Amino acid sequence: MLVLALDTATPAVTAGVVELTDAGPVERSVRVTLDARKHAELLMPGVLAACAEAGVALRDVDAVVTGTGPGPFTGLRVGMVTAAALGDALDVPVHGVCSLDAIAADALAAAAALPGRLLVVTDARRREVYWALYDGALRDGDGAPRRVDGPHVEAPVTLAARAAALGAVAAAGASAAAVGLPEREPASPSPAGLVAVAAVALRSAERPGPLEPLYLRRPDAVEPGARKRVSAG
Repeated sequence: MLVLALDTATPAVTAGVVELTDAGPVERSVRVTLDARKHAELLMPGVLAACAEAGVALRDVDAVVTGTGPGPFTGLRVGMVTAAALGDALDVPVHGVCSLDAIAADALAAAAALPGRLLVVTDARRREVYWALYDGALRDGDGAPRRVDGPHVEAPVTLAARAAALGAVAAAGASAAAVGLPEREPASPSPAGLVAVAAVALRSAERPGPLEPLYLRRPDAVEPGARKRVSAG
């Protein structure tokens, strides 16, 4: 099965073609560009370049996987809308996965056994971070790590103060340094990590549900309230 994997939940604009084999995900191509302000300009060129490098056309893709955050509103929407549009145009299923789960899958796949839990921490802006907690000993049918807490948004100093109480012994993600634990790669989701998280769903015959973004914050813009009545005189 050939899967197109996208993520724009972080400053890394990620696209790649992954082959989901019986042994797990195998990356055929990867395109990553770091630019927090140009997700819309960079994503489709990255998709086309990834397909060209893998030697496949978009019509050869069997499914699309996209990170659903948590992430800043504008960047996250670019990836999810692009994935939905491609799925519709190609008539293939589109699976959404938590971007923090994909980072955890990469971090735990590349590391030796972890004697405790892993925190995945990414930048939420406004002096806050997004985070989720994983137990590497708990895996799904395809080996993806199980999330045991989160995702949440919080001040990094608050998270750092209770990291030990959460049982965390290491951290991954672009803001891992903020919690004072030993750091592990990667900083952002890889195409293989995204597909690893979605592997069970991809192997099933069920059609995925609607994509649901993880913003974790209420929107800044609100509907205006009723106009105040002005009294005469």
